[in-house]
Amino acid sequence: MGGSAMSREEILFANDAFYQAFADGDERAMEALWAEEAPVACLHPGWEPLMERAHVMASWRAILQNPPAVRCLDPRVFDQDGCAFVLCWEAVGAQYLVATNIFVREGGRWRMVHHQSGPTNGKPPKAAQDTEARVIN
Repeated sequence: MGGSAMSREEILFANDAFYQAFADGDERAMEALWAEEAPVACLHPGWEPLMERAHVMASWRAILQNPPAVRCLDPRVFDQDGCAFVLCWEAVGAQYLVATNIFVREGGRWRMVHHQSGPTNGKPPKAAQDTEARVIN
């Protein structure tokens, strides 16, 4: 899990901004979070894999018309040389999903290149379930 504490905070900030754009239904903010130069992909639960930025952004525009309430829980940062990923739990109602959000440094900031979220039969640690930190929506 290398990387500096500062870059870890920047990555968590980018991850939080993703969930905030999601919660707010903010297409403009979501668009600004995703990389423009690096290749991108997205795997929404139950969807076919989406590749190419235009397809990924179209999927978010559709989802953001009526976004579900999602809480990001227990985000863990893995950072190495300009590429990082965050593993976290997503609370959607009483259900939990697990998610991987991958970021690269582009234009001096962390930009998303991949999001994958899917069902799990597990649950986040009890402390993460009880926290209101990083509550979205």
